[in-house]
Amino acid sequence: MSNIIKVVQNDTGPTIVCTITDQTTGNPVGLTGASVVLKIRPVGSTTLQATAPGVVTNGAAGQIAFFPASTPAMFAGTPGSYEGEIVITYANGTVQTVYQTLKFQLKAEF
Repeated sequence: MSNIIKVVQNDTGPTIVCTITDQTTGNPVGLTGASVVLKIRPVGSTTLQATAPGVVTNGAAGQIAFFPASTPAMFAGTPGSYEGEIVITYANGTVQTVYQTLKFQLKAEF
């Protein structure tokens, strides 16, 4: 997750697609029955820009997606660097936050 996702202010795309893997084995984390959210904030800030619900698209393969069109605030902030944190809530109620963050660069729209 070290690549920077480049987006333009107020865009409602692209869909953010991730595969969650175990950091020790590299195997996909089973997400069947889980729910996921993506918390986004400016780098260096403690104030959230948005909390976007995601969709588990393939639970057995650890695949999830986030849709900016469903949460327009994701890319509505001031241009600059942002970070995103994925939080998983498993069917049994266990909450796990993915340690690595997503990195976004937001450019001003024309």
